[in-house]
Amino acid sequence: MKQDYKAIARQLTDLLTLASPPLAITFTQSEPAGVERYAGKMPAPSPDGRTGKVSAGCVFWMKAMDRTFHTCAEDHANCSVGSLTHGFVPLEAAATKGDVKALVEARWVAPEMFPGIPVVKQKPKCVVYGPLADTTIDPDVVFLRVNGKQAMSLHDAMPDLRFEGKPQCHIIPIAKEMGQVALSVGCMLSRTRTGMPNSEMTCAIPAAMVGQVLERLATACGADRKVAAYAADDARRFNHA
Repeated sequence: MKQDYKAIARQLTDLLTLASPPLAITFTQSEPAGVERYAGKMPAPSPDGRTGKVSAGCVFWMKAMDRTFHTCAEDHANCSVGSLTHGFVPLEAAATKGDVKALVEARWVAPEMFPGIPVVKQKPKCVVYGPLADTTIDPDVVFLRVNGKQAMSLHDAMPDLRFEGKPQCHIIPIAKEMGQVALSVGCMLSRTRTGMPNSEMTCAIPAAMVGQVLERLATACGADRKVAAYAADDARRFNHA
C-alpha cells in the first residue's frame, strides 16, 4: 500500500472527532482476492425489473462501518441513480427505469439534469467498502459522515471543496474522477434509504489528496481551538450582565 491508512483513519477521527469511522471505497476491475462479497437476499423485482441486495448503493456506506466487503453491479441495481453514478449502467438504461420516472414525476429532479450528473467513467467489476483503517488495498475515495461543526472544519481546511446536494452519491465520482473534495448536504432519497441522521452530511475525499487534507485540517483545527478559547474567555464578561 502507498500509505498507512490505519494512521490516516486515526488522524481524521481525532482531528474531526468523528463519531463514525472513515471508510475506504475502491473500484476494481476484478473481484478482490480475500475480500468477501456482501451477503444478502434479493427481494422479488419491481415491475421494471429492479432488485438488489440493498435498496440503494448508499446503504453500503452504513453496512461498511465495521467490516469490509465487495459488491457487484447487481447488488446496487435497485437504485438506478446510484447505478448510474457508480458507472454500472449508462444514462440511456437508467432513464428507462421506474424509480427515475418517479423522481421526475415528483419534480424532485428535472430530466435535463441527468446528463450533467458526475459518473464513474470506467464500468467497474466491483466496489469494495470497509473501514479505512482496515483496508488492504489503496482506495479511490475516503468517505466521511460528518456533522455541521465537522463540515465547518473541512471547509476551513479546504475552502475550494465542492458543496453538493442531490443525488448524494454523486460525490463519489466527483472525488474519484475529478480529484475534488466534495461535501454533500444529502438527499431525501438517500436519507430515507440509509436512515442517516438529519444532523449528518457526507464528504468524499480523493485518496490521493488525503495527506494534504490532513495537513490543512491540523492547521485549521488548531486555529479553531485558539479562537474557541478566546471566545469562551471573552464571553465570561457577559455571565453576570
